[in-house]
Amino acid sequence: MSPTQFASEHKWIYWGAIVILVGLVITGLLRYETVATSNESASKANRLQEELVRAGYPSPDTDTVEQVLGTDGGPVCEDPGNALKTALWKIQQGNGATGPGMRPVITDTKAVEVERIVLRVYCPDELDDFEDALNDLKTDDTVRR
Repeated sequence: MSPTQFASEHKWIYWGAIVILVGLVITGLLRYETVATSNESASKANRLQEELVRAGYPSPDTDTVEQVLGTDGGPVCEDPGNALKTALWKIQQGNGATGPGMRPVITDTKAVEVERIVLRVYCPDELDDFEDALNDLKTDDTVRR
């Protein structure tokens, strides 16, 4: 058996090895991206936890924060100054009555502080829009501590 004949008979081994190698490289790259994203979301969740505790709030579960906010802040950072979101948020700050008995209340300052902290950690570029949307919202220390 000549060397060229031997090489041509086992060509499928070379091609199989190349396909397996390429598959392993692709899998490695995908897993690396997942680990990098996971590390970033864990880092931001831990930073948020520290900021909230420093501000006097209870410590949230970082696993839950990672799942909800991810690396980009999720729904919190999707245009926080949006008029519809602001209107719905203001409606929720009512006295709890329905119909003609519904009255707006003065929102406690701490109620908006949490969202400011989340925006500061996850999407600081959206903080100015959020502040602009809340300029007309009256806040005060209404909840006794």
